Amino acid sequence: MKKQNALPAYILIGIGIFFLLRQLKLPIITDFYSWQTIIIIIGLALLIHSYTSKSYHNLFSGSILLGIGIHLHGIQHYDFWIDHWAVYPLIIGIAFLVRRTKVKQGLFPGVILTVVSILLIFSVSLPPWLDWVYQVIDTLEQFWPVVLILIGLYLLMKRK
Repeated sequence: MKKQNALPAYILIGIGIFFLLRQLKLPIITDFYSWQTIIIIIGLALLIHSYTSKSYHNLFSGSILLGIGIHLHGIQHYDFWIDHWAVYPLIIGIAFLVRRTKVKQGLFPGVILTVVSILLIFSVSLPPWLDWVYQVIDTLEQFWPVVLILIGLYLLMKRK
């Protein structure tokens, strides 16, 4: 029998542990006393719930929340953290790949988003024969909202 309250229970346990550790003021984890940690906790709760209930519809959203929480935490607390817009499509690509492990869908968009994001993140040190990538990146940076709108419209029309 599936427990209907498992997801809220995981979230409440995680947030309760967060606030308990915050009240204890342990010096080792003071960097984690932030709102980014709440996003990480919710993402972890979604992932734990997906795996324990064998209902994998929350894998994608849990992976995205966990990835965004870790990224925002890294930006705020670590000087070496990469602060590039292509990290967000990378997180989405990884979420597709995580979901692919159980649902068997999303391999193509996951691989494409991951490869393109890694290429964009490290595009400052491309070899000369890939100079065309800089022109594509400039165009994408200028028109990425239009691309998002077109993808959204395509997804709306595809469902009919």
